[in-house]
Amino acid sequence: MVGPVLYQDRAMKQITFAPRNHLLTNTNTWTPDSQWLVFDVRPSGASFTGETIERVNIHTGEVEVIYRASQGAHVGVVTVHPKSEKYVFIHGPENPDETWHYDFHHRRGVIAEGGKVSNLDAMDITAPYTPGALRGGSHVHVFSPNGERVSFTYNDHVMHELDPALDLRNVGVAAPFGPVNVQKQHPREYSGSHWCVLVS
Repeated sequence: MVGPVLYQDRAMKQITFAPRNHLLTNTNTWTPDSQWLVFDVRPSGASFTGETIERVNIHTGEVEVIYRASQGAHVGVVTVHPKSEKYVFIHGPENPDETWHYDFHHRRGVIAEGGKVSNLDAMDITAPYTPGALRGGSHVHVFSPNGERVSFTYNDHVMHELDPALDLRNVGVAAPFGPVNVQKQHPREYSGSHWCVLVS
């Protein structure tokens, strides 16, 4: 449950009551008007099987679904743009199977705004790689204070295929210099709205 919230009169008020998890990311979970908290509904912190990104109004307790995953995909770890009702979060692969399912190197960032969702990062795992695209999965996406860039952590599919020990966690930045269009020579490749680069 999300709660309790401290109000101006210093009274505590519980704001959610559904018998399920309500998981807050550890930063940037307030909407710009400070009226809503965003969360995901993974059944436990170790299980990435939530299907919705939601928000709750701290005054009324109203809950809205921002996004619902489909085709067997799962979502979580949502943060909010500092100036507009724009949300960024992890999206697992659609139609997962034994060779391609949710993992550190098999996930992407997506941005939801006004009922529409788009890929933040592109992924290209076929050489020669597309400039601005990643070769793996992004995670913990956070808008910069001016809302123009998004930081994220990253794991590399290509390195993981060579040797999992080589797939070290890195930090990246997505900048609004896209779109980055991938030729999609592998069925799991995709294009994205932002140019991504690793900075660590």
